[in-house]
Amino acid sequence: MARYTGPVCKLCRREGTKLFLKGSRCLTEKCAIERRSYAPGQHGQSAGRRRKQSEYARQLREKQKVKRIYGLTERQFKNLFDRVRKQPGVTGENLLAALETRLDNLVFRMGFAPSRRAARQLVRHRHIQVNGRTVDIPSYAVQPGDEVRVAPESRELAVVQASLAALSRAAPVPWIAVDSQKAVGKLLERPSRDAIPIAAQEQLIVELYSK
Repeated sequence: MARYTGPVCKLCRREGTKLFLKGSRCLTEKCAIERRSYAPGQHGQSAGRRRKQSEYARQLREKQKVKRIYGLTERQFKNLFDRVRKQPGVTGENLLAALETRLDNLVFRMGFAPSRRAARQLVRHRHIQVNGRTVDIPSYAVQPGDEVRVAPESRELAVVQASLAALSRAAPVPWIAVDSQKAVGKLLERPSRDAIPIAAQEQLIVELYSK
């Protein structure tokens, strides 16, 4: 399945909650879900009169929600799940930690891009370095202690400057350290579930893929 390139507000309406796919703009702009709190499409308004969701439907919607928040395709998401389920610990928490330590997500969390979509583009266009080496793979798994920076020749990009200017208004993330003056950040530790600011029921995703 190709990556979704349509209106992101439709995805929020489909999941029934704000997914913050526009990053900081979602905090200042009025979201479409606030004006039309029903699913998009011909039968969106009648969805509320349908029978109660089945357990499978709840699991599927939770998986779709998390997948869309991080901007992964179905194949990428399933491959990532298959990898983390082999790791020791709680599978759902390992899944969220793996999503959070993707390079594109960290570029967004560190305030170098206004959204994950913009962060993925910065990585693809070779504007991001890890430990001094240019990395153009958005799914690159950053390890604790790794240093992520905007390439020196890319620091004057308008999107980077605007994002860094808004960084002071963003909530701090305890497992990363950022020097906005130098456009450099460091992953201090693997994030724990309590420190990941995502409202998700990851156990439902584990149950879905365990069928």
